[in-house]
Amino acid sequence: MTPASASRPPTPAPPPSLRVRTETLDRFLSSVGEVILSSRQLRTTADPDEAKDVQVTAGFDRMDRVVRDLHRRALGLRTAPLHRVVEPLPRLAREVASEVGKQVEMELRGADLELDRSILDRLSDPVVHLVRNAVDHGLEAPEARREAGKPPAGRLVIDARREKDKVRIAVEDDGRGIDLESVRRRAVSAGLLHPDLAGDLPDHEVAAFVFRPGLSTAEQVSQISGRGVGMDAVKATIESLGGEVEIETRSGLGTTISLVVPITAAVQRVLLLGVGEETVAIPISKIERVIEVERTAVERAGAEHFTVVDDEPVLVIDLAETLGLSCPISGGIAPLVVTEVRGERVGVLIERLDGQEEIYVKPLPRLLQSCRGLAGLTVLGDGTPVFLLDLNQLT
Repeated sequence: MTPASASRPPTPAPPPSLRVRTETLDRFLSSVGEVILSSRQLRTTADPDEAKDVQVTAGFDRMDRVVRDLHRRALGLRTAPLHRVVEPLPRLAREVASEVGKQVEMELRGADLELDRSILDRLSDPVVHLVRNAVDHGLEAPEARREAGKPPAGRLVIDARREKDKVRIAVEDDGRGIDLESVRRRAVSAGLLHPDLAGDLPDHEVAAFVFRPGLSTAEQVSQISGRGVGMDAVKATIESLGGEVEIETRSGLGTTISLVVPITAAVQRVLLLGVGEETVAIPISKIERVIEVERTAVERAGAEHFTVVDDEPVLVIDLAETLGLSCPISGGIAPLVVTEVRGERVGVLIERLDGQEEIYVKPLPRLLQSCRGLAGLTVLGDGTPVFLLDLNQLT
């Protein structure tokens, strides 16, 4: 042994690890969810006199802390780094740029952030589409960039950062930006925007029209992408995960589209809706407000229902009719949940509100996975099973 090797500190051994199949983790997480639901049911069904006992209350509190810690650790086993999704994107961007005669430099930030695998699996297509779209229609050709005083190679950045219990993934380019005047004209011609209001609409609201189905600002839609073509699918996918999409654009300076998604899809805050003897849930993140309407003010036009909210016609989802329950529209006042579905303002007509709750979302049983509009299942503290609805699939 040489003196140099004798003085060199030994290389620490890697921590022991174990390969576990994803199915095993899924079953484990499902079992933890059952423990959470059982503990809530136990507290709910406890004898009122016993529940007032200090020791019993302290025991419930300790159990809740242990269950929450168990749940946090179980979710940690289901997470994976974001680089699984974004690592192939620089090569993809270069290939697209080569096809359209452009140059691009791409930077990845925050790729080591971890999210639930079920969310990562569904993030891939939206992020790939945004990268293709940015290179194909966002960045200018080298000659145009030189004339604008920019370097010939366009810059594309994917920046991921954590914001409390969510992750913001921003896809930013330094291209020409979105032609907002073109968006205004096309929104008016498509009947999405009244001509008298077009000039007064703020820029960020105009930019949001690119998420409307079929609204493209590209003069020619290529086989690679088209600004606006498929953007509605991006928005629908992110919203189905309980997230949201934001857009910011500046003429000649570029566009930033941010996907804000929860770290885990297993726990969501929901609004409980009552229809007949059934209770269902929808994510609370996209709810604008809840108002009361006269049932007679909900009018049918063909197979659809409409009512007027803030002097504008709004599509109404009659939840009882949509779910096939025997609760037809009749007289009286009913709650209307005003929300957004695929960029459109929509009202959900129900019989009653059953409150808000943070729920553990279990995957649907295989027998129900083909049912349209169902996104998950949970059990309330009193043992009532409740389905989580995906409104994107109900219209």
